[in-house]
Amino acid sequence: MSKQQEIIAALGVKPVIDVQEEIRRRVDFLKDYVRQSGVTGLLIAISGGIDSAVAAGLCKKATDELRAETGQDYRTVGVLQPYGEQADIEDSRSVVEAFQLQHAVEMNIAEAVDEIALETEYALKHLGIHRHMSKEGKGNVKARTRMVMQYALAFEMNLLVVGTDHASEALTGFFTKYGDGAVDITPLSSLNKRQVRMLAQALGVPEPILTKAPTAGLWEGQTDEGELGIPYEANSDYLEGKPVDAVMQAKIEKQYAKTAHKRLPIPGI
Repeated sequence: MSKQQEIIAALGVKPVIDVQEEIRRRVDFLKDYVRQSGVTGLLIAISGGIDSAVAAGLCKKATDELRAETGQDYRTVGVLQPYGEQADIEDSRSVVEAFQLQHAVEMNIAEAVDEIALETEYALKHLGIHRHMSKEGKGNVKARTRMVMQYALAFEMNLLVVGTDHASEALTGFFTKYGDGAVDITPLSSLNKRQVRMLAQALGVPEPILTKAPTAGLWEGQTDEGELGIPYEANSDYLEGKPVDAVMQAKIEKQYAKTAHKRLPIPGI
């Protein structure tokens, strides 16, 4: 078995998918997990990107079906989490509207992130390091602060926190450990980016989101492909077992090996 085949098997990606079958399978997965967990629904952070939009669409279908089947008030709660003024906040709002999310709220992370950054800089100064936090470090604080807020709200409402991690992100380790600080369930995990886009079109994700450059929004101008130097087309081809440029293949496999710790359980002894 080649390294490419090993990685595909580990991440569970299919070379070809039936879109409607995948939607059904993932909605049923969410419904089953909600019932088994004894919660009242799902919480999904809506960033304005395609991954969270697809996850939101799947969550809404799942809780709508559960409510119709049981008569109980299962709900999907959408959370918008800008840092100060978010340039593409209307994209997040368009997802709320497209999927008719009756339960949606905006939680601005700016004050919490800035306070954490300030305290970190005080600590650095105390240790003899006189500088501001790096943009990458502050970007990670943004990601983790978002998760703290999601879990605070989910706890109070008895909800599961839904992650948007998928196989194309797992391949390159492009997420903080266990998603951006841990999540409860990941309905996209065995799809690559191209397949996520296929589900987006079928679910009715707003058109502007389908053509956006993927970004985690961690700092101004940040894009996934720019940061990693690995186009999602090559990433998706690789995960579908297609041949890719030898240099790109080596780059993908090196990144996969380097980020193994992000996909593995926490080691102990």
